[in-house]
Amino acid sequence: MARRGSSKRRSASKKKVTVRTAAARKAAIAPRSVFSIQGNRLVGPGVSFIETPNKGGDLSPRYLVFHYTAGKSAANSIGWLTNPESQASAHLVVARNGRITQLAPFNVKAWHAGISHWDGLSRLNSYSIGIEMDNAGPLKKVGDKYQAWFGTLYREDQVIYAKHKLDVQPRWWHAYTEVQIQKALELAQLLVRHYGLKDVVGHEDIAPDRKRDPGPAFPLEHIRARVLGRKEEERERYEVTASALNIRSGPGVEFPAVAEPLKKGVTVLLLEQRDRWSKVELVKNGDIEGWVRNQFLKKV
Repeated sequence: MARRGSSKRRSASKKKVTVRTAAARKAAIAPRSVFSIQGNRLVGPGVSFIETPNKGGDLSPRYLVFHYTAGKSAANSIGWLTNPESQASAHLVVARNGRITQLAPFNVKAWHAGISHWDGLSRLNSYSIGIEMDNAGPLKKVGDKYQAWFGTLYREDQVIYAKHKLDVQPRWWHAYTEVQIQKALELAQLLVRHYGLKDVVGHEDIAPDRKRDPGPAFPLEHIRARVLGRKEEERERYEVTASALNIRSGPGVEFPAVAEPLKKGVTVLLLEQRDRWSKVELVKNGDIEGWVRNQFLKKV
């Protein structure tokens, strides 16, 4: 959260195999956005504007920075980011149901980056648009539930176990919702195109000594690659922990299997991560990709 300054296709009776080359994935783009920007304000369904007093100074943005709120809810975080005592803000807050609240125009500095450095520049508030994603951040396991720093408990299907790229040990993290990730992608595409932004980064990238948001539950590299048309950085590897794990054509049990079940110990590359499902590619057979349940994957 911001802080002050802080196919092969077979017949229907046979298994369906999804075959997509790296070039095909690279060429894929998100659906056309329903959002637009008018007078440096976001316009579209599910968008509202609540002005924060925690802003100031002209902004000619060069970068887009993603954060997590580390708060109880979007409403709670918006209340904090519009409270003068917080001395913190962001341009947008994306709720878990996909609703978006703008707190400052995109040509005005918001206070989300704090002490930060990127691409030879310091104090990224002066150079970036900040998006806060409603998410509790790191969690602690308590019995069969997972607890946030503010006490709220989450179910197993609401979390993921992963290692942050800046940390040594893995831990539990609050998962983002599918609609949140889709909105994040649409917003990134629109903002990069409209303002000619140079890069899409996380708070963890510009302040690695003190921040871990938006964290490993957020598919930042996937969004960056889709938006900027760059080759994605080396993908994270996961190991199958179930004795037999179905790999499906979509993120849900209603989708058909695309190949034989994956055996325990099989290594896959992460393509996209959602709240309960991940899209993966087999390391030893890159022509096969599909969706598997997050709870049966372990980071390696």
